[in-house]
Amino acid sequence: MRIFVVGAGGFAGGFLVEEALRRGHEVWAGVRESTSRRYLTDKRIRFVTLDFDHPESLTAALSEALPEGERWDWIVYNLGATKCLSFSDFSKINCDYLRAFTTALEASGKVPDKLLYMSSLSSVGPGDEKGYSPFTEEMIPHPNTRYGASKLKAEMHLAMSGIPHIIFRATGIYGPRDKDYFLMFKSIEKGVDFSVGFRKQMLSFIYVEDLARAVYDALEKAPVGETYNVAEPRTYTQKEFREIASSELGRRHVLGVRVPLWGLKIVSAVAEKWGVARMQPSTLNRDKYNIMKQRNWAVDVRKAREGFGFSPRVDLREGVRKAVDWYKKEGWL
Repeated sequence: MRIFVVGAGGFAGGFLVEEALRRGHEVWAGVRESTSRRYLTDKRIRFVTLDFDHPESLTAALSEALPEGERWDWIVYNLGATKCLSFSDFSKINCDYLRAFTTALEASGKVPDKLLYMSSLSSVGPGDEKGYSPFTEEMIPHPNTRYGASKLKAEMHLAMSGIPHIIFRATGIYGPRDKDYFLMFKSIEKGVDFSVGFRKQMLSFIYVEDLARAVYDALEKAPVGETYNVAEPRTYTQKEFREIASSELGRRHVLGVRVPLWGLKIVSAVAEKWGVARMQPSTLNRDKYNIMKQRNWAVDVRKAREGFGFSPRVDLREGVRKAVDWYKKEGWL
């Protein structure tokens, strides 16, 4: 198959490229001019430089990537932003860029058999925080973050575009090369683990290589027009995550510090304003606060299991071990 991975330079993007190559596919990596190619060194990779801010250039890049009359069989659209200075930036990167890309696909005659869009569980909004029933694909979305709203807008665009597509709503993606969960590992290595709020919080995860395998399994077997939640089938408490991480890091004693929601809210607002002043999006902001305060991230994956045989191979303990080993090897820890 001819595979085009858009957003190949991101954390998950590199693994999506590697998995496609491992399966024997021909792979094109869609990157922006400024994108790092540190983890895209395989000589079999063919690159397409994409400029989403200039539609004519985008159409030309797609037209020139393959001879006239030829197209990719599958496209994995992994481009997106998880932190921005404003809602307009979220909307631009997560939705407008997708709209520009699908328009360019049609203009260049490169519409694939299937396009898999990497969305997020945040597009659904808060779940059941009383009975802790898991997220299902039938839930009516009501996102409470700018990030989630922009991902839902992108999903809605695809639904109206006529592009044959599949949507993945992924939960917390972690593994080697990830920088977000790395900060948690680094804190635990130093002996401190911060958690938010005093009510029970259930967390879900997906190891990045399991996600990559699921993408191509879905492209092979799942029908178009479907949306799937993807996560390891079980959930974990913050304490369980801390115990697993501390064990794999070789840290016997870790102090668990609970931060009240009101305190986090104040810190998040201040950090966001400081980021705006520096013109750099802050990792901690009011959008992130709404995500961190959410108590229930449990996910029902029966639809994915039945739809394309989804069955993650790596549980949290093994995944954390793999990630920590990589961080140590690379000198991050």
